Amino acid sequence: MTFFNEQPVTSADKTFFQLRKAIVEGEVLQGSKLSETELSTKYAVSRAVIREAINRLEASHLVERKANVGARVVSLTAEGLVELYQVRESLEGMAARLAAINMTDQEITDLQALLNSHFEKVQSAGSYYQEAGDVDFHYRIIQGSKNKHLISMLFDGIYHLVRMYRVQLGMTGPRVTTAFDEHKHIVQAICNRDAELAEMLMRRHILYSKSSIQNKLAND
Repeated sequence: MTFFNEQPVTSADKTFFQLRKAIVEGEVLQGSKLSETELSTKYAVSRAVIREAINRLEASHLVERKANVGARVVSLTAEGLVELYQVRESLEGMAARLAAINMTDQEITDLQALLNSHFEKVQSAGSYYQEAGDVDFHYRIIQGSKNKHLISMLFDGIYHLVRMYRVQLGMTGPRVTTAFDEHKHIVQAICNRDAELAEMLMRRHILYSKSSIQNKLAND
């Protein structure tokens, strides 16, 4: 299981983390071909290290291989968004339900403090970008579920692809304020140990986020 606030253990880990971040944030463009030679020069590592990173990115659904084409960064599409967010809604809804039951009082206090720090950024910057790991609201709730299989399915499976959609297409304009308010209500439900409400609010939040991103994809 991968926890994103850990330091990379090897140079291969470091390269993988750097390339993953570049893809998620759009520095490496969606749909672009990945050249082992060019990347090995850019990151000053061997082609074998780049090959390993690409294999790990493929497992994270950020890269796909096609016959006679090779490895490419996935493209963000309306169809891909719908499929991804159907899974996300179900799994993160369950995570919120379990978090309301399993998070400790201290973890909930820390989650509220995190949300307060996000509010300050929303007020000052007018955007709602969240880094991966402990400073990500969703990451905290997934961890708070305390269900190792669910955590693995989300973190090792779709977390960074979800972040790619969120970072490149979400959290600007009026959606900034409404998304923050939705987070606030989810935290309140978890604080009240209302598992059913926490799940419902998380599912609704993800549906609203999907609609917002769909609109951006349609207008691009």
